[in-house]
Amino acid sequence: MAFPARLPWLALTCLVGACTVGPVAPDLDSGTVDSSVELAPPGTFIDAGSVAFRLWAPHATAVLVEGDFNAGSPTALAPDGTGAFFGWVVGADAGQRYHYLLQESDGGQLLRQDPRALAVDLTSGDGVLYNPSAFAWSASAFQPAPASAQVIYELHLATFNDASGNGAGTWASAAQKLPYLQSLGVNMVEVMPVAQFPGAYSWGYNPTFPFALENRYGTPDDAKAFVDAAHAAGIGVIADIVHNHWGGADLPMWCFDGPCFGTGNGGIYFYTDARRETGFGPRPDYGRVQIRDYIVDNAMMFLGDYRMDGLRWDSVVNIRRAAGVDLPDGWALLQRANATAHAQRPGTVLIAEDLQGDARITATVASGGLGFDSQWDPSFIYPMKAALLPASDASRDMTQVAAAISHGFGGAQSQRVIFTEDHDMVAPQNGPDKGRLPALISPATPGDYFARKRSTLGAALALTSPGIPMLFMGQEFLESTPFPFHPGPAMDWSKVATYSGIVSMYQRMIALRRNLDGTTAGLLGNHLSVFHVNNAAKVIAFHRWDKGGPGDDVVVATNFSNKAFASYIIGLPRSGTWHVRFNADDVAYSPDFKGTPSADVTANAGGRDGQPANGSVALGPYATVILSQ
Repeated sequence: MAFPARLPWLALTCLVGACTVGPVAPDLDSGTVDSSVELAPPGTFIDAGSVAFRLWAPHATAVLVEGDFNAGSPTALAPDGTGAFFGWVVGADAGQRYHYLLQESDGGQLLRQDPRALAVDLTSGDGVLYNPSAFAWSASAFQPAPASAQVIYELHLATFNDASGNGAGTWASAAQKLPYLQSLGVNMVEVMPVAQFPGAYSWGYNPTFPFALENRYGTPDDAKAFVDAAHAAGIGVIADIVHNHWGGADLPMWCFDGPCFGTGNGGIYFYTDARRETGFGPRPDYGRVQIRDYIVDNAMMFLGDYRMDGLRWDSVVNIRRAAGVDLPDGWALLQRANATAHAQRPGTVLIAEDLQGDARITATVASGGLGFDSQWDPSFIYPMKAALLPASDASRDMTQVAAAISHGFGGAQSQRVIFTEDHDMVAPQNGPDKGRLPALISPATPGDYFARKRSTLGAALALTSPGIPMLFMGQEFLESTPFPFHPGPAMDWSKVATYSGIVSMYQRMIALRRNLDGTTAGLLGNHLSVFHVNNAAKVIAFHRWDKGGPGDDVVVATNFSNKAFASYIIGLPRSGTWHVRFNADDVAYSPDFKGTPSADVTANAGGRDGQPANGSVALGPYATVILSQ
C-alpha cells in the first residue's frame, strides 16, 4: 500500500543518520535503510479502512502491534533498517485501543505503550487511535495579532472555569468563558501544559505521553473546538509544552525496548550520564536524531493538527544547559524546532521560559541564537513586586522600577513577556514571597483599598511598558485564591461582579495597550524614554512612541506613593494639549478611590526632564495616568 502524502512538518529524511550520544549508551542511530521497506512517518496514520503503525525500538528483534482490531492475533511489523518497525493493519480505525509487543534478544517479550500515542485509555493504559484530520474546522483563516499588539492571558484548564471546585475544568468549560475574555480585550490565551500526566490533578509540567492530551480535559476534538471557538472570538492560542524533562512517573518511554544502560537510567530516550538529571525528571537525550524528531514533531503537532498560534517552551535553560554547562545537543534541538516552526507556520509566536536574562534566547538562529521570538523576563517582575508589596512608601525604589520598565532584548519590545502574576509567582508552595498579588499586599483583607490600588498599579506598568503583557487568570478581578500544586479551589467568578470596576479598569488599559481607540499607537512601538524618576516623591514618567506625533506619542506618569499630587510638573515631548486617556484614580473603577481630577494637560514650551515642553499632571495615590495628543 502506498503511504499517503504527509504534511511538510513530518519530515522523513531526519529518521536516518548519525548523532552524538552519551558515553554509556551505544550508538544506535547509524545503519542502512532497506529499500524494500517503505519509510513512513513516526506514530500512527489512519487511512481509509486501515492504519499505519511505526515504532522506533532498535534493540527489539521483532515488534508486533495488538489492539481491538486483532485481539489475540497481533500483527508483526517489518524492520525498515533504521531501528524502526513499520506496517499497515487493515480494519484498524479511530477509537480502537492498541499497544506494542517487543521481542527481546533473550526470548523475552515486553508490552509497551506507544510514546507517540495521540490519545490514551486511562483504564488499560493503551493508546487509542485518533484521526487528526477528521475534525471539521470552521474558523479556517484566523491570523493572530502581531506580537507587538498581543495581550496574553495565562490559564490552567482544571481550575479556570470549574463548577465542581475540585480541579475538574475542561476544554469545554474554558470555552464558555471565551466571550468574557473577548470582552476583557485579551487576544491570546496561553494554556498551561495539556499533555497526558499521571494522577487526577496536575499543573501539567510532568508529561508522560507528550502527544496525547490529558483525558480529564476532554477529547482531542474538544481541544480543537476550543481553539476553533477562540479563533472565532479573535483570540489566538498558545500551547505550553514541556521537553526539558518528562515524567515523573508512568513514562511509556522508560527503558523502552529493554536495556536501561545502567542502574537508574531510562534507556534509549534519555541521557545515561550526568546530563540526565534536571531536578524535575529525566532529561531526554537530545543527541539522538530520533529524540529530536520526536520533540520537533510534537511541537509541530500543536501548531499543525491543533492549529495553535504559538508555543511557550517550559524551562528552556534545562534544555540548553546540563550539569552546569552549555549543552550543544539542546541548542541544536531548539534551533531546529524554532526554524521549522517559523518556516512551516509563519506568524507563530515562540516564547521561551528561560529566566536567565540571556539575549541569545531571542537572537536569530543565523546569528547563533536560539530563534525564539520572545522570552519571559524576570527583570520586570522582581523589581516590580519589590516596589508594590511593602507597606511603607519609603521602601519603594524608583530606580529599580525604571530599570524594569527599560529592560529588553535585541531592541524589539516584543522580545520579552512581562507580568506581575504567573503560575509560579502565585503558588504558595514556591515560597513565602509567592502568592496572588492582592493577598501579598493585604494578607488579611486581599480585596481592600491597598490591594486594589497597588495590584492594578503593577498591571498598569505591565500594560504600558515595552514588552508583551501577560495576565494570570483572575488577576483582573482580584482573585486571591491560592493556586496550589495539589487540587485546589477553582477561581471565584463571583468576583467579576464584586470588582466589576476593577475589571473595567483592565478593559480600558488593555484597549489602550492595543491602540483600539487609535490614540496610543506608541504603546505598540519600540521606542522608550524614561525621562522622569523621582525617588523622593515616588513618581516615574516615561515616553513611548513608534513613529511619533499625535495619536502615537504616549506619556505614562505613575505615582507609587499614597500621596495625591494636584499639580505635578513633568516634561512632555511637545507643546499643545495632551489628553488624559486613562486615570487609575477614577471612582468609576472603585467608589473608595480618591477621584483625583486628572484633566487634559496644556503643555507649554520650556525644557524639563530633557523634554522640549512641560505641563502639570494631577496624580492620585498609587495611580497611573496615560496621556496622548
